[in-house]
Amino acid sequence: MYMEANTLIQFFPKIRMYPELMEELLGSCREGNFDQGDVLLNGGEYVQVIPLLIDGLVKVYKEEEEGNEVLLYYIKAGESCIMSVTTCMKNEKSKVKAVVEESSRIILVPAEVNRKLTQSYPQWNEFFFELFNSKYEELLHFISILTFSNKDIRLKEYLIREVELKKEKILKITHQKIAYDLGSSREVISRLLKKLEKESFLSLGHGTIEVLD
Repeated sequence: MYMEANTLIQFFPKIRMYPELMEELLGSCREGNFDQGDVLLNGGEYVQVIPLLIDGLVKVYKEEEEGNEVLLYYIKAGESCIMSVTTCMKNEKSKVKAVVEESSRIILVPAEVNRKLTQSYPQWNEFFFELFNSKYEELLHFISILTFSNKDIRLKEYLIREVELKKEKILKITHQKIAYDLGSSREVISRLLKKLEKESFLSLGHGTIEVLD
């Protein structure tokens, strides 16, 4: 379905300062509803749409040659996928995978429309430049955790981040899912979670993890 101007302005308020850009978006983009687990982009595919998230949460992964997936960053309401944008502009195949983590409402900008906006509206480029800066910091932080932190700290940081994003201290998540996100094995993650439970950092339930104060 096509989106309304109020929706665009609410989540991307700077757009209202540029009526022509807003008109272009309203006339060429549509809004879609996506369920948890829906794949927005696969590695090895050309980017067909640029997602502008209205509501929900999306995770972006890097797929390794061994078949492992490592979490790179999250897309939250009012944000987009910087990797999709850069790949789209280069007309290259994606090196990342984007999956809906929580049911989401997303504005879909067709790839050809994105290229047109990039050429015609400096404000469109400014939006993604600002987003790139914020996501770059997030990405560097996550890389530093993966590279330099021990596994205990890495897991703690991950769980704290999940709580912050989902605004819930009881996470409905499997040990296998955490292992995918951190590029580890389920056995290692299960062992570390039990260790953190003994340290009173968390409490394990059936398919849940509660991060304690």
